[in-house]
Amino acid sequence: MGRAEARKAQQQRGARRAPGGRTKGTKGDDGGGKRTGIRRFFTWKKILGTFFGLTLLGMGALIGLYFYVDVPNPNTQATQQSNVYKWGDGTTMASTGEVNREIVAIDKIPKDVKAAFVAIENKSFYEDQGVDFKGVARGVWSTVTGRGKAGGSTITQQYVKNHYLTQDQTATRKLKELVIALKVDQQMKKPDILAGYLNTSYFGRGAYGIQAASQAYYGIDASQLNLAQGTYLAALLQAPSQYDWAVAGPKAQELVMIRFNGTLANMVDMHELDAAKAKEVTFQPPIAPKPRAGMDGQKGYLVEAADAELIRGGVLNKKQIDAGGWTITLNIDPKKQAALEKAVEDELESKLDRKDTKGRPQDQSVQAGATSVDPKTGAIVAMYGGTGLQDKYASNALRRDYQPGSTFKPVVLASALENNATTQDGKPITPNTLYDGTNKRAVVGSKIPFNPENQDQRNFGTPMLTVQDATNFSVNSVYAQMIVDVKPQAAKKTALALGMRDREGWPEDRPAMALGTMNASTLEMAAVYATFDNHGKKVTPTIIKKAEHKDYEYKPVDPPVGSQAISRQTADTVTKVLTGVVNDEGGSGNKVRSSAYEAAGKTGTSESNFSGWFTGFTPELVTVVAMFGEEPGSHKQVTLTGTAGLGRAGGSSFPASIWKAYTLAVLKGEDTEKFELTEAEMGAPATPSRSASPTPSASASPSPSASSSSSNPAQSPTQSPTPTASKSTKPPTTSPTPTTSPTKTNGPKPPDPPLVPEP
Repeated sequence: MGRAEARKAQQQRGARRAPGGRTKGTKGDDGGGKRTGIRRFFTWKKILGTFFGLTLLGMGALIGLYFYVDVPNPNTQATQQSNVYKWGDGTTMASTGEVNREIVAIDKIPKDVKAAFVAIENKSFYEDQGVDFKGVARGVWSTVTGRGKAGGSTITQQYVKNHYLTQDQTATRKLKELVIALKVDQQMKKPDILAGYLNTSYFGRGAYGIQAASQAYYGIDASQLNLAQGTYLAALLQAPSQYDWAVAGPKAQELVMIRFNGTLANMVDMHELDAAKAKEVTFQPPIAPKPRAGMDGQKGYLVEAADAELIRGGVLNKKQIDAGGWTITLNIDPKKQAALEKAVEDELESKLDRKDTKGRPQDQSVQAGATSVDPKTGAIVAMYGGTGLQDKYASNALRRDYQPGSTFKPVVLASALENNATTQDGKPITPNTLYDGTNKRAVVGSKIPFNPENQDQRNFGTPMLTVQDATNFSVNSVYAQMIVDVKPQAAKKTALALGMRDREGWPEDRPAMALGTMNASTLEMAAVYATFDNHGKKVTPTIIKKAEHKDYEYKPVDPPVGSQAISRQTADTVTKVLTGVVNDEGGSGNKVRSSAYEAAGKTGTSESNFSGWFTGFTPELVTVVAMFGEEPGSHKQVTLTGTAGLGRAGGSSFPASIWKAYTLAVLKGEDTEKFELTEAEMGAPATPSRSASPTPSASASPSPSASSSSSNPAQSPTQSPTPTASKSTKPPTTSPTPTTSPTKTNGPKPPDPPLVPEP
């Protein structure tokens, strides 16, 4: 039989051999031939068929929607309603007014300003059909997959969203937007679409439309805008709250300039602007914001704080809030609020020469902020944002651009206790552990060298003193070593657990972090200390008691009082140590001591005295008071030294005075509580080898408080020689001789700050 006949016979048997000897079309041990398992369901033909089927289905659905969906009437949300803000007792505090919008004809807007908006928002505006299909696909996919909002909307789509639809981020709304945009592009001329877009867009500062925005940011009509001003407004539109130059931080201002320059570059690409002229365009900062009517005093700051909390609580953006319809009840107690404002006025503002009639220009740079919280509920009961929105638009209570200084040291101690950290020689860190308080002592065990100065370059302990006394005197050299012993990364983790927020530039691997070299707000530090006060249960301060709207439901991101952030033993121990800062006659917080209440607290002063803080608490109330040096106009950070014609203005000066005046006022006539520190663990008492009295180093001269110290600091008056609870079994920190009857020989109380500086 020839080859042809043999091949034919083999085909008839269905047993043609494949290369390698494997038989195709037959079952075999290797599973060849017939697909098995999941492979039999997926072939290239099936995959391609499914893809094209879905594509055709999508196109069919789009065509169906095109004929089904009509261009609706303008949405009712475009009609401004009032927001009503109420005090904690239910009485009305303030309400927003009518919408700030004025329609302007497209021919009244300068040509280059119109070109700037097209250049940054939709370069193909005059050529497209109203829709960028690639951008829409990205937007729908991001919404469906829960990845948030995505760019890609054309000017026509944004006009449709503003004028006809809601701001909801849903796939259904996005599809409607697409179809209506296609129809609007067919029915309207491009200049009319651009006019509608510019007149309905939200620019921040309560301004809807380019005319209101021109007035809000530059105090002129839209017809008077120059190219630099128009380019900024175009760059601003993507994120008005973030890109408002008056309140934007360095990072946000950097993003503004990227968009500003990008807009000009796009205009050059579109032949709307000559390249040489583009280089001559310089950024023109907007004017300071003006407060809305009825937002006098602290009301404007409280409204802004409530709005910010609504945004964090899930409202999509400030535009939705400004659209109105909200009834918002705050936790603010009007009596406590009045007491806080009076304390700032009496203890600080009345002592400043704001008009510079006495040759004290430094007084013009002083800013104050404060937050007061009920630690049991997390309610913000009072807040001070500044002298008023007409003077200071951003709230000083919420600003996060200044360092909290030594108010961060208790966080380091909490981290040491929580993590059972030990010293370099293996001894557990407790309030009675001995440390070397020598000025400029180099830290041991860190890859990054650090030898911090103590306040006025004093030596403390000569050389040994307890952690308790190091906290009382706010000794930098001790806490720099302690954070190395704890590990800076562990201290940061504790800080975040207590309520501080992570941020770019946090010095998480540096010993200097112990001195509070990150930035923080009074609100953040109130969260930290409220958690200490609440025996370690996480407190997230909230200004909103209730927020109601017919179309939205407000839900806080975090509960005001949550689960255990740190152990009760750690929290109670830190609180007990901080009572020593107040009760010790040489303590940096001794100024706030009073028989009217039991208090704990910590002072803080940042490098160069740019800020001064006092963070104190009683069992009923946690209040953080801070003052900042900010040069008017430039907003540059400047020193507070010389405020009111005095010396260094640290935490034990004006902030402590404000704290005490406020606390006395709100607790007057009340049955004040005592701290229940049942689980505080102080550690075995230790006796320093030499006196713990602070002494000046050779390079520093004594100051009035140099002699105000303890000659036997093994125990402060607030300490208990016998631990009341134990989190873990720990060996003693040294071989001490217990002191059964601790006594204080601190000498006379030091003069009232600000003549007495502290870290």
